[in-house]
Amino acid sequence: MNLMINHSSQQPIYDQIAEQIKGAIVSGQAKEGELLPSVRALSKELKISALTVKKAYDALDQEGFVKTVHGKGSFIAGTSPELLMEEHRKEVESDLEVAILKGRRYGMKDEEIKDLVDLIMEE
Repeated sequence: MNLMINHSSQQPIYDQIAEQIKGAIVSGQAKEGELLPSVRALSKELKISALTVKKAYDALDQEGFVKTVHGKGSFIAGTSPELLMEEHRKEVESDLEVAILKGRRYGMKDEEIKDLVDLIMEE
C-alpha cells in the first residue's frame, strides 16, 4: 500500500493515513485479511511519529475497517456491504457539499442550486 502524506494540508496526518487506507478498502485494492504494515515500519517509511500511525490504526479499528490483534498486527477486516455503502454516501455527501458551497460562492441562490441538481438528476 502506497500512502502519501501532505504536510501542508489542514487535514491531520493520522486522518490522511486512515482515509487513504479506507479508500483502498472501499475500492477493493486492500483485501480482507491483508496485514497492514506495522506501526513502526509505517512510521519509519513515512518519517512520522509511531503515535500518529497508531492513532490512524485505532480510528480504523474503531470504525470496523481494521482488526488489530495484539502482538500480531493490524489486518483489513471483512467489511459489510452496509459499511461500504455508508462510506460511499459520505463521499457523495462531501462532493455535494463542495458543489453547493461553490454555487453559493458564485452567487447562486439555494433554489437555483436545487433546480440544477434536479435537472442533472433527470439525465
